[in-house]
Amino acid sequence: MNLETKREAKLEIVQVGEPVLRQIARPLRADEIQSPEIQRTIAAMLETLRLAPGVGLAAPQIGLGLRLAIIEDRAEYQSSWSAEQLRARGRAPVDSHVIINPELEVLDSNTQANFFEGCLSVAGYTAVVPRSTRVRVRYLDQRGDKQQVEAHGWYARILQHEIDHLNGTLFIDHMKPRTFMSVKNYLDRWRNAEDEAHRIFGS
Repeated sequence: MNLETKREAKLEIVQVGEPVLRQIARPLRADEIQSPEIQRTIAAMLETLRLAPGVGLAAPQIGLGLRLAIIEDRAEYQSSWSAEQLRARGRAPVDSHVIINPELEVLDSNTQANFFEGCLSVAGYTAVVPRSTRVRVRYLDQRGDKQQVEAHGWYARILQHEIDHLNGTLFIDHMKPRTFMSVKNYLDRWRNAEDEAHRIFGS
């Protein structure tokens, strides 16, 4: 992380087992979006996401059952991956943005990609998760304005992961169970040998 000042995360990221992670979050009203409380929450969520660090953080992950999430995939997070790995994932930097009350549409239900995925609320573990490679999301931004994005590759994966959080779903609900492992084992043994991991673990 490149932070000008070292600060502690303002918000606690709750872990699997907390009821809020298994509940359907409620939509935000237009007047709520503009409220100082929600605007402060958004700012604190972005700080917490960067300090974690991670590429997405949904309100249920900080204990709030609201249909709100922040996404940001910074270039520095990708620097340890090879060009080949980034191409395979369709991964490129994504500027920080807020999605509120999102509606997800899968654009190609016949095409999925299988990659290891983790979660700040399932800390220390990862598994292969099949995800659609192209999606469209309609949402409100932090000003309450209507927005739409069509995403592919890793960005599409992040959107699906965060919107799952708003519906009480975790990546472990979609994962290929035999691939579930500690992040340490993944980084030490399989990050640069994913084809071998898929073969051994039957994914």
